[in-house]
Parts: sequence; C-alpha cells; structure tokens
Amino acid sequence: MRRLPMERPTDHYDARLFKIDEQICALLEERREISNHNPGYPPFKSIESWADRYHLYPDLLKSLFGMLMNEEGYLPAVEPTGFRKHLPVLRCVEQDNQVYTLTGIRQYENASVVNLSIHGDFRDEAQRNHTHLELELDEGYRSHIDQGASTGGNAAYGFVVSPALPDDLNGITFVFREYERPLKRKPTGMEIVFRFE
Repeated sequence: MRRLPMERPTDHYDARLFKIDEQICALLEERREISNHNPGYPPFKSIESWADRYHLYPDLLKSLFGMLMNEEGYLPAVEPTGFRKHLPVLRCVEQDNQVYTLTGIRQYENASVVNLSIHGDFRDEAQRNHTHLELELDEGYRSHIDQGASTGGNAAYGFVVSPALPDDLNGITFVFREYERPLKRKPTGMEIVFRFE
C-alpha cells in the first residue's frame, strides 16, 4: 500500500529538547542493534511499571513499543517505474479448497509486480477468515503488498518486489505465507510455494 507523505504537524519545537531527542535516536539505534532487528514486545506488566515510574500513559508506551516492533513497516516503499514487459506465468497450486494462481509478473526497471489470484467457494462470507498474505523470496529481495481486492471467495493481490526479478525465473522460489495480522504477526501455518526450476 502506498504511504502518504508525512507532514510536520506543527511549526513549534522547543529547542531545549534537541539533545534529549538526539539521545532517544541513539538509544533506538542501540536497541535495534542489540536485538538484531527483532525486539519483540515488552510484557504489559513492565510497560505499566515504566508508565507509573516515569509518569507516562500506559497506552502511549504500548503504542510506542508497537511501532518499534514493526520497524520494517516504515521502510521506504519502492514505487515501480519504467515499465519494461509482462511475464506470463500461469502456475497454480490447489490447497484447502482454494486455487492459488501466480498469473504474471510486470517487469519494471527498478522492481517487479507479482500478481497472485485466489479462487475459493465462500458462498457464506461469514465462513471466510480475513488474513494477511506476505510474499517471501530469496535473500536480497524485499517485497510489500501494493494492492489487493476480494469478493465472494475470489481475491487478487499485487506484490512489489525489489530489486527487479530476472526475466528468466529459473531458480526463483515464491513463498506466500498467511498471517492472522499484518506485518508477519501470528502465522497461520498456511504456505503456498511456487518453485521455478
């Protein structure tokens, strides 16, 4: 999904806070390095204790640690530019009464857009679980969902992959994993694999 540009919410800034804000940034970097980019989330009991000790609102700290846990969600999103070609793929996998189809890949100069369609029979929408799909590729590639729509058991997704995939897909494996929540939280165990050899 495209992120809207951030606008500074106010022109006011108390310059006396500059050194403290700089220290906060240094501590965030140290925290990231110590945790190797996987900080987890502090227990609520610890958050409530810190809120009490430092006269802060518990919900503010919960929100802050939630943002820090999901730092990957703030990576700059690559916007595909310079369309080159369309690679027809048409590979299918059937699993749990659903058909997953890797329909094609749009190739751009700086990225690729991988298109996945899902077809199932959900006549009763209440039966349908609303989950989140993530595309995972070999090391060196980043992906994020750029578009998605669903109705009546059918869904279509577009995933932006950067850098651009090679035109020859031999040796590339596409792994679509399902999660209960965004940002790869609570995996369901469902995994769809398309392997090109």
